[in-house]
Amino acid sequence: MLQKDWPTTRPLGGLVHYYTDVLKKYVVFAGRARRQEVWMFVLCNMVVEAVVLTLDIVLGAKFILYAVYTLAILLPAIALTVRRLHDLGKAGWWYFINCIPIIGWIWMLVLMATEGQPHENKYGPSPKSIHRVPSLV
Repeated sequence: MLQKDWPTTRPLGGLVHYYTDVLKKYVVFAGRARRQEVWMFVLCNMVVEAVVLTLDIVLGAKFILYAVYTLAILLPAIALTVRRLHDLGKAGWWYFINCIPIIGWIWMLVLMATEGQPHENKYGPSPKSIHRVPSLV
């Protein structure tokens, strides 16, 4: 039985808002980002990439759509990674560890999976302490 005072939920449980929030902050390198924000963005991005790649193949666009999408999402993804590094108390320059083949990629994966600092650091307050009230629209 449904009750009238139950809150309305977002489609997909609000999963898509992680993707759109990153796009809205596409050049914001300041602040901090939680692990959840990063991994939900990665999940949504993989789905969108699969759709764009499929469209590209079906339309016979020779991977032009996929290349345009990849270039469009590059800056927001870098900004999100830098904010995630800030949550760990590391400078954004740590992003360039990706330039080291294999070892750098593995190290970045470990950093992205590491829990952030629970207290305020020089990059701002802990994102876990900031409670966002979800919109019911």
